[in-house]
Amino acid sequence: MNKRLHIKSGDEVIVISGKDKGKKGKVLSVDLTGRKVVVEGINMATKHTRPRAQGQTGGIIHQEAPLYACKVMHICKSCGKPTRIGYKILENGQKLRMCKNCLEVFEK
Repeated sequence: MNKRLHIKSGDEVIVISGKDKGKKGKVLSVDLTGRKVVVEGINMATKHTRPRAQGQTGGIIHQEAPLYACKVMHICKSCGKPTRIGYKILENGQKLRMCKNCLEVFEK
């Protein structure tokens, strides 16, 4: 199985399906084996924690849960539109990601 995703950590993405459809955020982490991403402020889940040490408080924590990478789409920084990722291969063999709308090459 191919261990690559179209989304990388630090990308700006928009959610295209699910309860958070239309929301934008920055990718915090990528799980290649599960093909999931964690996006800042998206797919918030509540977690109930108990105090583990003396003096520590328990409570309810709201944190981001992973969602499938196929549910998010990259946002191009130059044109500002949601776009698919294309690839451009240079003469030295380096593979660069590019926007399919405006053909702008991303810096990563």
